[in-house]
Formats: sequence, structure tokens, C-alpha cells
Amino acid sequence: MDFSLVSQTFDALRISPLSRLTLLDASTLASAHVPPFPADVPALIVGVNSKEVVSQVKDVLLAVYPKEHVVIAVSEGKTKEERSLVELGSLNFSGSTCIFVRELGEGTSFESFAEIVAHLRAPNGCPWDREQTHESLRKHLLEETYEAISAIDSGDFTHMREEFGDLLLQIVLQAQIAHEGEQFNVNEVIRGIHAKIVRRHPHVFGDLKLNGVDEVLANWEKLKEEERGEKKDGKGLLDGVPLSLPALSQAQEYQDRAARVGFDWTDIEGVIEKVREEIEEVKNAETDFELASEIGDLFFALVNAARWKQVDAESVLRATNAKFKKRFAHVEQGAKKQGRVLSEMSLDEMESLWQEAKGLA
Repeated sequence: MDFSLVSQTFDALRISPLSRLTLLDASTLASAHVPPFPADVPALIVGVNSKEVVSQVKDVLLAVYPKEHVVIAVSEGKTKEERSLVELGSLNFSGSTCIFVRELGEGTSFESFAEIVAHLRAPNGCPWDREQTHESLRKHLLEETYEAISAIDSGDFTHMREEFGDLLLQIVLQAQIAHEGEQFNVNEVIRGIHAKIVRRHPHVFGDLKLNGVDEVLANWEKLKEEERGEKKDGKGLLDGVPLSLPALSQAQEYQDRAARVGFDWTDIEGVIEKVREEIEEVKNAETDFELASEIGDLFFALVNAARWKQVDAESVLRATNAKFKKRFAHVEQGAKKQGRVLSEMSLDEMESLWQEAKGLA
């Protein structure tokens, strides 16, 4: 790297020496998918030498920075050109062009977020946060997970973004508590999942050739089975499924994992016949215990039918619940408009309002 060019570039920019700066070759940035540096630190990209590299650099920066974010190009350590990221393709450049990327602002990097969470736990931080433990935060982690799922179901991207932030706070806060207890830190959490992703995707990060999703999932399960064998903890294929999962999700995950090693029906007709069989067994149950057991078996068979149709059972039931709630609210409002109380209305009267609700959505 030509450091004299870097010096000339800063002279041209008329920028005082910076306390923090990322210095990066354009070829390194162009080969990435997201910028490999924190957005709240200014960056100088050197070696921009072709239209193709400019386009690649722009695409990577746009993964984090807004389209209107202004950068400054300096050619030959002299000529300055300001461009928004979306206009970067019109840049006039030479083999010694550098691009200066201003910092995005406070609180725009993972590092700054980890710092603010650590501050909450510091002696001069928040009394409530300082009192929290892994166990006390468990309910909050669960609540934030469900709220994030609810945001996904709503299709409201602003709400989704907010809830993902709340969920991220729970993860980073748990990691900070672990760091203080000398158990692990957030970097080890990231390093662990990074290694796992690379290890379980040899068809992406290695030379293994796989065709289609089915082969990917089969290889995924094979790798996980090898990992379980290496741990020698006696755990089986289904032991990794959390017991705290909602029952429908848990059932579908059990079935998915068993299917990946070949324990599955040969066709959908076998699954549908099993549903019919379970319905008959519900009808013929003679005791409360038998009835409860057979209804559980029927639920399990229906989840299997959903899995075969590539439908997420938990999500579709949540959607049906929401639909029922909306339609029943229409029935309630209809009764209210009539000056009636639901409990005093006949089933036929309520059914009439229900059919109205169905016609609206």
C-alpha cells in the first residue's frame, strides 16, 4: 500500500489526523458482501482502479450505508469529487483513486452497541440492569422472541426492525453477564456461530458439491450427527430440539429431523391416511385418557401433513387464530350496534354476523 498516497489524500481532504480510521484496499472490500469495518468509524478505501471495482464497492457499502450517504473521491492525491453512494458509478477515477467514507454516526456499529450494554452493567450504569442474571432475563428473552415473531407475522417492517433490536439487546446483555462471570464473552459467541456456519456449509465455503435443498438438509443432519458423536454426551437426534418450543413447532422439528435420516412416509397419501385413522380413533375413544391421547396423535399427524406440504404448522395456526379473533370482534361489534349482549343472542344470530365477517376478509 502506498502510504505517501494516503498522506496526500488526507492533505487534499484537508482533514485533521483522525483518532480512528479504517484503511482498506478496494479489492478486499469489493470481494465482501458487507463492509468489514464498523460504520461509526471513517474509512479510506484505496486502489479504486476500474468501473467494475467502483460498482462492487458501491454495492457493498449500500449494505450498511444509505443511498444518500456522501463519500469523497480523491484522484492522484489532488482532485476531489463528492458523490452520494448511489451516484458513485459516475465517478471519474485513475489508478490511484481513493474514496473517503465518512462515519455513519453514533450507535451504528455492533461494537458501539456492545459498549453501551456494558455501560449499563458498569458501576455507573443502570441499577436494574446491574441486578439482572441469566435466569432473571430468561422471561424477557422469551417475551422478546415472541414479539419479534409477532412483528414478522404483521408484515410491519418498522415494527420488525424495532423488535429485532429488542431481541439483540437480550443476546448481548446475556453475553455481557457471562463475560463478567468469566464464562464467555460476546466475541466468543460470534466466533462460535461463525465456525458452526462455515463447518455446516461445506458446499458454500468448501468444495463439496450438493444439488438442491434436500441434499443440503441431508448433509446438514449428517454433520450434526458427527458433532454429536464427537461430544460423546449420549444425546440423540431429537435431543437438540428445545423442550420450551411451542408444541406445534416442536412436533414439526422432530418430524423434520427424523425425515432427514429417512424415517418418513414414502408419499403424502400415507400421511393423509394416518390423519383419517387418527380421526376415527378420536371418535372411538372410550375414556378421557384415551381421548386426550388420541387428540394429541391427531395433532401430530396434522403437523406431519403440514410438513409434507411445506407449510409451517405454528405460523398457519397463528394466522388462523388472528383471523378468528378479527371475525369474532366483528360479531361483538355487530351485537353492540344492535344494543345486544352476545350471551343473549341465539347461535343463528351470531352465525349471521360471522358470515358477514367472512365476507369482509
